Amino acid sequence: MKIIISPEAKQWFKEDMEAKSGEYIRFYARYGGSSSLHEGFSLGVTKEQPLDLAIELVEDDIHFYIEDRDIWYFDGHDLHVNVDPKRKELTYSYEK
Repeated sequence: MKIIISPEAKQWFKEDMEAKSGEYIRFYARYGGSSSLHEGFSLGVTKEQPLDLAIELVEDDIHFYIEDRDIWYFDGHDLHVNVDPKRKELTYSYEK
């Protein structure tokens, strides 16, 4: 499993989350909402240091990662992060 960040999403993180070189962006399973993978759970994103890093992608020295405790959520799928051009919001898709 891996994380794929589109150029538009990378720019979104820099502008909207003010992500800077050396910082960590975590993707995590959160209770509530729904996704194509799990009813009752959705994907969250936050800026924080890793505790038990399992998957990592480094782009422009920004660390995008998933903790070991959240791997179950992805069920073996790669995480693709993009931006909806009309809503200017992150979108997530999952591919095996």
